[in-house]
Amino acid sequence: MTSIGILGAGRVGANLAGKLSAAGHRVTLGVRNPAETAAHSAGTAPQIAFADQRTTARTAELVINATPGDTSLDRLAGLRTELSGKLLVDVSNATHDADDGLPGDLCYPGSSLAEQLQAALPDTHVVKTLNTMLFMVMTAPETLATPPTAYLSGDDPNAKKTVAGLLGDLGWQPAWIEDLGGITTARATEAMILVVPHILRRHGFRPFAVSLAS
Repeated sequence: MTSIGILGAGRVGANLAGKLSAAGHRVTLGVRNPAETAAHSAGTAPQIAFADQRTTARTAELVINATPGDTSLDRLAGLRTELSGKLLVDVSNATHDADDGLPGDLCYPGSSLAEQLQAALPDTHVVKTLNTMLFMVMTAPETLATPPTAYLSGDDPNAKKTVAGLLGDLGWQPAWIEDLGGITTARATEAMILVVPHILRRHGFRPFAVSLAS
């Protein structure tokens, strides 16, 4: 059992919280207004706690960034002390919104949010994963007809090993996990978001992942 803090209580954060809590982890959702969020989350598993983001980052053993990618860097850079020595799992994509509200251009062309976070948080082990699929696939990969791929990017091998184990708790089989290498490889998976709005416009909001077929 691990103490996991999830920054962001939107669809992604809440979805991950439910599955990780069910797997036996102690989960805290880090939000701006814990009392108000908890009051509007009556359906949330009772064992999931709510706290402000600074407290969540400070008290968790492992932290997941599920905040909007276009604001993640500013938010998390301010938590450098709290995240020091921690493992940070980044599942966000940093894009500017298109006119229809779907993902548009990348915020960090030629780089990636994960790289920017690692540079801003040098004492934190950043691992990028789960950013190449719709949120419901993150916790139910077995529901897709074709086995999906969860990519890993990060500079620390032990951190990636820990994250691979966490993915197992979310239902990911080892054969579905692809370690791409260092944190700079995250720019490749973050660029995959560029195909997502076109798929959504054609097929609607249904589960899919950008995966490796071999």
